[in-house]
Amino acid sequence: MTIQLTKIAPRTRTARDYFLLTLIPLAAIAGCNMSGGDQQAANTAPSGAPAAAAQPSAPANTLLAHDPAAGQTAVDPYPDPEKRPTMQAQVVLDRLGFTPGVVDGKIGASTRNAFAGFQEANNLTATGELDAPTTDALRQWTQIPATRVITVPADFAGGPFYKVPTGPADQAKMASLGYASLDEKLAERFHTTVATLKTLNPGGVPAGLKTTAPPSASPTPTASPSSASTDIPQPGPPSYFHGGQQIRVPNVGADAIVAGSVDDSGWAATLAMLGVGSDQPKVDKIVVSKSKGTLKGYDTAGKLIAMYTATMGSTHDPLPIGAWKVQGVDRDPKFHYNPALFWDAKPGDEKATLPAGPNGPVGVVWIDLDKPHYGIHGTPNPETIGRAESHGCVRLTNWDAARLAQMVKPGTQVLFEA
Repeated sequence: MTIQLTKIAPRTRTARDYFLLTLIPLAAIAGCNMSGGDQQAANTAPSGAPAAAAQPSAPANTLLAHDPAAGQTAVDPYPDPEKRPTMQAQVVLDRLGFTPGVVDGKIGASTRNAFAGFQEANNLTATGELDAPTTDALRQWTQIPATRVITVPADFAGGPFYKVPTGPADQAKMASLGYASLDEKLAERFHTTVATLKTLNPGGVPAGLKTTAPPSASPTPTASPSSASTDIPQPGPPSYFHGGQQIRVPNVGADAIVAGSVDDSGWAATLAMLGVGSDQPKVDKIVVSKSKGTLKGYDTAGKLIAMYTATMGSTHDPLPIGAWKVQGVDRDPKFHYNPALFWDAKPGDEKATLPAGPNGPVGVVWIDLDKPHYGIHGTPNPETIGRAESHGCVRLTNWDAARLAQMVKPGTQVLFEA
């Protein structure tokens, strides 16, 4: 993957957050991805870390998870009528740092990778299945429900929400590459998909709740652009959900931001928007496996503490096998598009600086490596992780990338293996 690294002026950033890159193509090209995971050790199993945010408007505390203590039963005023065992396991694994990609209640490659990571960390046979030994090991977290009901805060729903253009020239005209709709923003906050949120809220009502007048879909609030269809920006599509609405969401957690723990208010807002907490373990070594499609994080004792499904490389831009090191982290990065660096650039494309935002080519963060033009980063398309190709870099969901960014430091070892 060819990227161009540029040094940027820090905005209240520390020494470890200094490099800005020029990475992948645009959202359409998919670009590299980075992984991040949060977990801590509890007894013999790692425990989870919080989730991250995406756009610079901090969500209200009503979105945070509030879990019962171990051994206690959750008191849920809106109990879910369905058990959802797969989603419950995904929710727990996501908290522990062995993330299933999107939390959707389905068994796929990313969820199998999450099971395998948890099993390896807990000295179980790595079957990648929710087998009896794994179910027993996860039993200490059975008090955590698969879903919870939240009320969408008005400030969270306020937007603005604009359609993301497909070309770099038009993307460069945007003030930010934010979410196109409230639906998309909610899905990213709860590490899921819009389709899953709609399934959990049939007719716009949380599953298990009854109402005489279900809320109808309302247009996403946006600023009003002029009427010409070629104007930038253009309003995003109408949203199914709206501010003040009660909805059922995957019960992702470990999302608390400890006061004073984040030195950049913009980054703290991003973490909050993504449901990623500030308390993350530290990794000493990262191993990216091309054949397995995974990124693993190990502590100084060599214990596996995080594992994510990742997208890496392609025929045109293969993963650079070898040993590398983290050079720095750029949070909420801009993207310097240079068509000369991309084999699939369109004729006539010119250099452009794209604004920051969760829907930018590298998502919310770029982890720079000492291999020129390569790094680990987020993505505007979390559902494609493990399925699409990248321009050589390692791409993760935005929430995993945000976690990992807090776990590394300059000098962290990174091994790319076949």
